[in-house]
Amino acid sequence: MPANYGGVIDIYYKIKALHQQGVKVHLHCFEYGRAEALGLESICEKVYYYKRKMNKQYLFNSLPFVVVTRSSEKMMDVLLRDKHPILFEGLHCCFHLTDERIKDRVKIVRTHNIEHDYYKNLEKVEKSLFRKLYFGMEATKLKRFERVINKVSYVAAISPADAEELSGRYKNVHHIMAFHPNEKVVIHEGIGTFCLYHGNLEVGENNEAAMYLVNEVFSKIKTPLVIAGRKPSIALINAVANHPHISIKANINTSEIDELIKEAQINVLPTFQATGIKLKLLVALFKGRHCLVNAPMVANTGLEDLCSIQNDPAAMAQEITRLFSLPFDMNEMHTREEILSEHFSNTRNGKKLIELIFPTA
Repeated sequence: MPANYGGVIDIYYKIKALHQQGVKVHLHCFEYGRAEALGLESICEKVYYYKRKMNKQYLFNSLPFVVVTRSSEKMMDVLLRDKHPILFEGLHCCFHLTDERIKDRVKIVRTHNIEHDYYKNLEKVEKSLFRKLYFGMEATKLKRFERVINKVSYVAAISPADAEELSGRYKNVHHIMAFHPNEKVVIHEGIGTFCLYHGNLEVGENNEAAMYLVNEVFSKIKTPLVIAGRKPSIALINAVANHPHISIKANINTSEIDELIKEAQINVLPTFQATGIKLKLLVALFKGRHCLVNAPMVANTGLEDLCSIQNDPAAMAQEITRLFSLPFDMNEMHTREEILSEHFSNTRNGKKLIELIFPTA
């Protein structure tokens, strides 16, 4: 699978769903250090790559750095060869949205978060002074830049909460849930021997959640915890070193994380940023046993009834102790199947998106 983190997972499986329903996707990618993704040619009509402009001088531009560094006249030359609808993946890719040369095209923006809120929260948890300043500046710029959404035909918001907020500012906002790699609910029988937290630990909000679990929850109990993810911080490594029942599996691949999700007795997934929808929660519900979260993780997602929700460390620790010896009720698997198939079907959500892309089809 070429996709290995939230936003890109949504994009990859969205393309796959569109391809399966006969849509010919011309994919334009900005690259900046990642290898070209294998397998995209099999689900795309054509894949184009452009170098992202990572010069630090763009930090001082009036536009957000994540936007201005994703501009390309080469890409515009390709886009102007036809009259196809254009799907912009996130505000990050909207530099050319207001270009007069494409003013008559059907244009859809897929929002993955309320971006300025997301960056403001990253600023709050960041320890590096430079990165904190950067996130704060980007939040301010993104809030101002978001107004370009007024120029699009439709907005496809990834969560109900985001759709509701954006509808207060813009017209033609639709809710289309996250696309993901899961086809059906498959849960292992039996009892697992550990709890699991997983996520890209390089991201401030995930590091904060992992530190919270180590220092505030699992330090009070002896239940084993595995933390899995990319690039754990030195602070997290040092915190874990004080607790023999807590371990880190760093920089493992997607299939290894999937196995951990399946084998864990409890997937413990708190977050302190209620933006978008967390794809790791979906994976845990499709493949894992008990799922323990705090309220921000499931707020306005429709997934509240599928999780145990605890909001303070003591209650979370008590719930972990209870669930750790409790076999997963396989009857609950059917409840998950009903809710997830209704709201998180890639096929169904692909059809919704096609209705926006081709409104007269």
